[in-house]
Amino acid sequence: MSVLAFAAAAAAAGGTGALVGIFVAAGRPRAASVTPDASQDSTHTYSSTVRRLAPAGYLGALERLVALAGRPSGWTTERILIIKPVLLVVGVVLASLWIKGDPSALRMLLGAALVGLCFFLPDLLLHSRGQKRQETIQLELPDTLDQMTISVEAGLGFEGAMARVGATGHGPLAEELIRTLQDMSIGQSRKDAYQALANRTSSPDLRRFTRSVIQADTYGIAIADVLRVQADEMRLKRRQLAEEKAMKVPVKVLFPLMFCILPVLFIVLMTPAVLGIVDAFS
Repeated sequence: MSVLAFAAAAAAAGGTGALVGIFVAAGRPRAASVTPDASQDSTHTYSSTVRRLAPAGYLGALERLVALAGRPSGWTTERILIIKPVLLVVGVVLASLWIKGDPSALRMLLGAALVGLCFFLPDLLLHSRGQKRQETIQLELPDTLDQMTISVEAGLGFEGAMARVGATGHGPLAEELIRTLQDMSIGQSRKDAYQALANRTSSPDLRRFTRSVIQADTYGIAIADVLRVQADEMRLKRRQLAEEKAMKVPVKVLFPLMFCILPVLFIVLMTPAVLGIVDAFS
C-alpha cells in the first residue's frame, strides 16, 4: 500500500509539475543554446514523432482549440500531446487507489470519470480560455469598427486604420488585427490574411466583417461605406442583445423567487399565526 501511495504521489507531482510548466514557460527567458543546429534537429524530430503518433482528426481539433485561445505562450500542440499521457497516468493511479479501498460500482464509475477528466484537462482549459477570448472579441468589435470608420473618414487607408486601432487598443481583437497586418507585411495577400483572421475566430460578426472586406476589396467598393454600414449594424446588434438580456432577467428570476424566496417568506409570515392558532385550540 505504501508503494502504491508513493507511486501515486510521484505521478501526481510529475503531472502537476508538467502542467504548471506549460503555464509558466512563457514568462521565462530562453537561454541561448550552445549547439543550435543539434537542438533544433532534435526538437524537430521529437515534434514530428509526436504529431505522427497522434490521430489526424484530434490533432486538427487541438490546433483549432489553440488557435481560438490565441495561441498562448507555452501551450504548443506538442507540449499538450506530451502532458496528456502524464495526466492520464496520474488519473489511473489515483482512481486505482481510491477504488481499491471500496471496489463498488459507483466508485468505479467515478474513477473512470476522474481518468477522463485528467486526460482531457488541457482541452477543457483551452476551450474555456478560447470561449472567453471569443466573447471578448465579440464585445470589442463594435467600438473597434467605430474607431476604424473615424480613421478611414479622416484620410487613413484601411491598413493604416487597422494599425492605429491595433496600436492604441488592448485585448485580443487588437492582437488579431496586428497579426493580420504582420501576415500582409511578410508577403501574404490581403484576401488570404483576412481569411486567416476569420479562421482564427469563432465570432460570427467578425467573420461577417472579414467577408465584407474581402468582397469590397475584390469588387472595388469604397471601404469607408463598408465600415460605416458594418459599424451601424454592430451597434444595432449590440443594443438588441442588451435588450434581449434585459428581457430574460424576469424569467430567470422567476424560479428562484418561487422556490427559494417565497417559501421562506411564507414560513416567516405564517409561523406566528399557525402557532397562535395551535395554542388557541389546544
